[in-house]
Amino acid sequence: MLHSVWCAVNRITRKGQKIGSDQCISVYDALKAVTINAAYEYKEEDKKGSLETGKLADMVILDKNPLKTEPMCIKDIQVLETIKEGSTVYPAK
Repeated sequence: MLHSVWCAVNRITRKGQKIGSDQCISVYDALKAVTINAAYEYKEEDKKGSLETGKLADMVILDKNPLKTEPMCIKDIQVLETIKEGSTVYPAK
């Protein structure tokens, strides 16, 4: 998902060409697109998409904050831990 965020924020092709500069979105909006907005699209916003009491607690722990990372480096952020329904399924090494 971080690569999708990177693509939405930077709008750069695999060959390094900038396309649709006017279609770039903020990191915040890109994160919303892959979390709460995606849950809404699948009609799962009552149990997924944000961290709230009663929801499934699916989340990842990252080595850097995407909101404070240089936009070109977002795709290089590492997932340290994946938590599904409140339990770690991929622990940090």
